[in-house]
Amino acid sequence: MRGTGRHSRHARLQAIATGFAALAAAALLGACGGSSSGDANEPTGNFEVKVTEAEFPITQKLGQTSQLKLGIRNSGKRTLPNLTVSFTIAGKKGVDSFLPFGVRDPQPELAQPERPVWVLSATYPRLQDSSDPGGASTSSQKTFAFGPLKAGETTSAVWKLSAVRAGKYTLLYTVAAGLSGEARAKTGNGVTPGGSFTTEITSQLPETEVTDSGEIVEVEKGK
Repeated sequence: MRGTGRHSRHARLQAIATGFAALAAAALLGACGGSSSGDANEPTGNFEVKVTEAEFPITQKLGQTSQLKLGIRNSGKRTLPNLTVSFTIAGKKGVDSFLPFGVRDPQPELAQPERPVWVLSATYPRLQDSSDPGGASTSSQKTFAFGPLKAGETTSAVWKLSAVRAGKYTLLYTVAAGLSGEARAKTGNGVTPGGSFTTEITSQLPETEVTDSGEIVEVEKGK
């Protein structure tokens, strides 16, 4: 199940199909639940947070799967109530989209205007070195919640993303201390922690294969 050409086109279509399946599942979760029931009791005030690691490849190919890694430290003296990370692609199309890693096509006649740029692999995000999902769903599909983070502790999260739309994109991320807005994450300089990745996805398809779990991976050279 490896090769270029016909299989690569199949892999690309499968990635897009997987993205829309994930979109439908996320929409269902949003309709059935929303944010956690503890939001009303969220403590108020600022919580000092530092981004210690931020990695995502600056060049990618269609069908390529890459890891986005963030390391976050609670550098304050109180337990952070609920560490959350939100994503959006810069620009109006990204801001208007309800996908964290997608854009919205403004053409009014489209039945499905949402266009994934990256498709998030199933069971991700995860805390690094863990095989279990590590980011709970929230009322916003762009936001992932990781729960409390004790004072002085650092956590690392990984998102596994498959590129399905060519172009140059700036992916923005923001770190927060809770879901209700009462708890506010701030850096030592008093600004909201976050950053961006500028990545170019080329239309050159890599040699790929589909694993037993249905994940599209790039074939290692020499295999």
